[in-house]
Amino acid sequence: MIRKAEECIKEYREHMRDGAGTVEITNLGTPAELNDKGRLFARITLNPGCSIGYHVHEKDSELFYILKGTAEYSDNGETKTVSAGDVTVCPAGTGHSIANHTDGAVELVAVIVYA
Repeated sequence: MIRKAEECIKEYREHMRDGAGTVEITNLGTPAELNDKGRLFARITLNPGCSIGYHVHEKDSELFYILKGTAEYSDNGETKTVSAGDVTVCPAGTGHSIANHTDGAVELVAVIVYA
């Protein structure tokens, strides 16, 4: 199966997880396509000033692959800088956030899998 870019559904979430601005999410797959082992496979765009607020993953894990830009990432409360090519892992029972404090867009692929 191939899903063309124009077939992917975009959504916009204001103040995602109490973050700043509006986050653009392009859904790339469905839970069924993840064999019901996960709930998210998406491309996320954080425009300048946007962020996803700090939150804890209780029953799932989230991975980010940074495609473009530089962001500030909270790794279970420890702030780190991530940039294109980096991978972040937030295991079940830990928390994270990500913020774009630059003048350019930050783009990443996010995958959430069940623990």
